[in-house]
Amino acid sequence: MGGKIPMAKENIKDKLLIFQKNEITEYEIYRKIAKSTKDENNKKVLEKIAQEELNHYNIWKSYTGIDVKPNKVKIVFYVLLSKILGLTFSLKLMEKGEERAQVNYKEVFDVIPEAQKIEEQEQEHEAELLSMIEEDKLNYIGSIVLGLNDALVELTGALAGLTFALQNGLLIASSGLITGIAASLSMAASEYLSQRAEGNENALKSAVYTGITYIITVFLLILPYLLIPKNYFLSLILTLIIAVIIILGFNFYISVAKDLPFKKRFLEMAGISFGVAGLTFFIGFLVRVTLGIEI
Repeated sequence: MGGKIPMAKENIKDKLLIFQKNEITEYEIYRKIAKSTKDENNKKVLEKIAQEELNHYNIWKSYTGIDVKPNKVKIVFYVLLSKILGLTFSLKLMEKGEERAQVNYKEVFDVIPEAQKIEEQEQEHEAELLSMIEEDKLNYIGSIVLGLNDALVELTGALAGLTFALQNGLLIASSGLITGIAASLSMAASEYLSQRAEGNENALKSAVYTGITYIITVFLLILPYLLIPKNYFLSLILTLIIAVIIILGFNFYISVAKDLPFKKRFLEMAGISFGVAGLTFFIGFLVRVTLGIEI
């Protein structure tokens, strides 16, 4: 293993140094995350991947003969991201970046005999190990989807209708908040009963995930009406923008963590939410005109 790079291929050295830096950086990321992970299964998986990254680093080093320091910014970013958004999302996001780097491995196949083996390990074995990681929040993704989707559909619709019917920012926010909290409790109770009926021992946890997701979404959607109560139409526009950002962020998270298509799910969720919002805005207009509400 290892050896001198042919003079005609000296430009390959720069590529190897990039690969080397990526490997030592990812070694440090896996090692640090493993060190702070309480779950023993996850810790073993992460330590195994870390060791493989270090082995790859040493292979590249045997050709370059140079020690390379890791990217400290990248390490801090992914370690923090794993604490905020979870192991699976953070590591799969990092691996997606590595997949782009693997395309360049083919450029050194004829010079570095081990390069193809490293590429195969990166593509297959790490994906297999990452799929073994057990993460609590991903087991309740259905409950999170239920709370998020219902809050987006119901509240964007309700706020759109209330905006035209009431035309008072604080009143709209108050009505939206009361409606949202009541709906979140109702949704959480329904999820609990549904999961209990299916014999799920963690029915209460599923209900909590649903309820909390719903309430957080409610607060984010009514926030513009609280911040700029006098300009209720601008508040509605900002609420719809927040809804798009929530849908965008959530679907990106799911597409990475669960390897699901992003575009189709995003357009479907956004289409339903905005379709209901548009319909209820029109209903609010009819209610105001028909009943002659003036506030």
